[in-house]
Amino acid sequence: MKRILILFAHPAFRKSRINIRLSAGLAELDGVTVHDLYETYPEFDIDVQEEQALLDAHDIVVFHHPLYWYSTPAILKEWQDLVLEHGWAYGSKGNALRGKLFFNIITAGGGAQAYTPEGYNGRTLRQLLAPIEQTSNLCKMRFLPPFVVHGTHAIKIEAVQEHNDRLHQMLVALRDERIDVERMQGLAYMNDYLNAVN
Repeated sequence: MKRILILFAHPAFRKSRINIRLSAGLAELDGVTVHDLYETYPEFDIDVQEEQALLDAHDIVVFHHPLYWYSTPAILKEWQDLVLEHGWAYGSKGNALRGKLFFNIITAGGGAQAYTPEGYNGRTLRQLLAPIEQTSNLCKMRFLPPFVVHGTHAIKIEAVQEHNDRLHQMLVALRDERIDVERMQGLAYMNDYLNAVN
């Protein structure tokens, strides 16, 4: 059984009608650790050794966050800057993360069409995640496409529950190694994997 570490980052989590529901029940899944960075480090005083120990203890690493200015909330950037040290996470002797799977769980206000070359943002979400994907590659991890909930400004709560159910299904399948990782890597969204195999 693979162990999954979800690094959750939402600076206004209590006000988020979507992420509260999307994250519901994740911590109760066997093999899944949910680590709320803003709750743990309200002053951004990140404990590098503790974070590295958490990474060592897990096989799959997940950034769970709303899309902020086409990227992550600030604490996830701070986390990367401090935790992913040369000689530990990358470099000729930095092999601590080698082979681990990595992906994002993202909520975005805009609809899926807005994240196309022809859409409002002029880029796909995968293109916007290029710095994170390259960071994953530098750390010798295997980058997977993001699990995304689009249109959060107008989405109905019933639809959020459907996304929550699908997310649980994906996490359990990843945990139990019932995923064709090579096939998944070719998709734009992790959400599409269940459709592709059913």
